[in-house]
Amino acid sequence: MAKKATSRLPKRKGEFTYRGKTTAELQKLSLEEFTELLPARERRSIKRGFSEEQKKVLQKIKDGEETVRTHHRNMIFLPEMVGKNIEVYNGKEFVKVEVLPEMVGHRFGEFSLTRSRVKHGSAGVGATRSSKFVPLK
Repeated sequence: MAKKATSRLPKRKGEFTYRGKTTAELQKLSLEEFTELLPARERRSIKRGFSEEQKKVLQKIKDGEETVRTHHRNMIFLPEMVGKNIEVYNGKEFVKVEVLPEMVGHRFGEFSLTRSRVKHGSAGVGATRSSKFVPLK
């Protein structure tokens, strides 16, 4: 009997791979080895080094805290973060992000949107030419 996949997990055939390496293989790599697999922008960001605040966030993740809250939207998801819960600030509130293998190499801010979708209501009285003749009683 096959297990039913949860709706939160992406639909993919087989195990997830990033540049030909599975999640377990990625977690065994050193930071320098993993950096070589990343695209140029992310590779350059990691080679320049982490700031002191980013190092604190990484240390909290390594220590195994349940959820880590951060304002650092420009940090890159590393393989060691897979399975952790990170709350990323979007300018108004902290958005809870569960790190999936597909997120490796992306930035925190990509999963914590800063702008909400515009939902327009109906036009008010006087907003259109035809509403000029609607009685207000």
